[in-house]
Amino acid sequence: MSTMRVAFHVIAGLCLLVAIAILNPARAERVKDLATVAGVRSNPLVGYGLVVGLDGTGDQTSQAPFTVQSLKAMLAQLGVTVPPNVNPQLKNVAAVAINAELPPFAKPGQTIDVTVSSIGNSGSLRGGTLLMAPLKGADGQIYAIAQGNVVVGGLGVSAKDGSRVTINVPSAGRVPGGATVERSVPATFGASPELRLDLRTSDFTTATRLASGINSALGSEVARAIDPVTVTVQAPADPNARVAFMAQLESLDVAPGDAPARVIVNSRTGTVVISSMVRVLPAAVSHGSLSVTISEKPQVSQPAPFSQGETTVVPRSQIEVTSGAKPAFVFDGGTSLDDIVRAINQVGAAPGDLVAILEALRAAGALRAELVII
Repeated sequence: MSTMRVAFHVIAGLCLLVAIAILNPARAERVKDLATVAGVRSNPLVGYGLVVGLDGTGDQTSQAPFTVQSLKAMLAQLGVTVPPNVNPQLKNVAAVAINAELPPFAKPGQTIDVTVSSIGNSGSLRGGTLLMAPLKGADGQIYAIAQGNVVVGGLGVSAKDGSRVTINVPSAGRVPGGATVERSVPATFGASPELRLDLRTSDFTTATRLASGINSALGSEVARAIDPVTVTVQAPADPNARVAFMAQLESLDVAPGDAPARVIVNSRTGTVVISSMVRVLPAAVSHGSLSVTISEKPQVSQPAPFSQGETTVVPRSQIEVTSGAKPAFVFDGGTSLDDIVRAINQVGAAPGDLVAILEALRAAGALRAELVII
């Protein structure tokens, strides 16, 4: 192979690597991770039912009368009549709230998981069975029927003297595959000539890059950014072609825009999260801790022999004052996150001290970031 041909292949290989680097940036993410398709979402379902077969851990009927009312209504539907003046003393029945998520495109006959939670004073749902109960959507329509054995991850044991040992939460449990879908939600995936992609995080840069990436991959101007959240894409009308088209879109890689400069402070736990775009203007910070310790060390005063004196206890207070060894440091202009953390760690500041320093920098106008307190 000639030298010219080898050089040509080397240059072609370099060009290919450069093209791959341009099309697949190091920080690129898939479209399916950045955005959701409008109309493709789950729907919450809720219901009410009875869990039976408990080992004496059911609702106390005197404090939860609705459990008895529910049981009477169910028995009446099954042809069993309970006299109006009779209130069964139940120990093995518990009234529960049932909730589930109906996935998008769920069809009748499919099963979904449900969660049951005690709404009375039942101590544990372990070993119980959920009886048939309808699950309704926000429109009041029945979309699923739930029934099955309850799986409880918690454990509760109580004694007659009132002592009790509880592990996790035994008053709630799951029924895997415990609901059968009876009605499907009308799909809007193919109702419009355009597909709408909604970003999970609002950002003008990401929306622009998403539209540009789709247009570059498809070779035509089919996508356009409507706002910092929504990007519309012209899609085929045929359902089969639209599904294949969406599968192609969601596998594309797009580099999202940089997150805004934010400092998140959790005032309850002391957790501080600083984004990589946080910068500070030139500032000098002095943050020293002053510790004052007062300890009492009483001493016994013993009189001289034959002095007819009395032994007494003389109080003595010892006061110790300490301060930080490195209370001051300087931030230069454009200081990055690494420099901020390194400077604060050098003076041994605790998370609470870090919060105080950041708040002071923000008040002085030197913190170029949004300070969010949660």
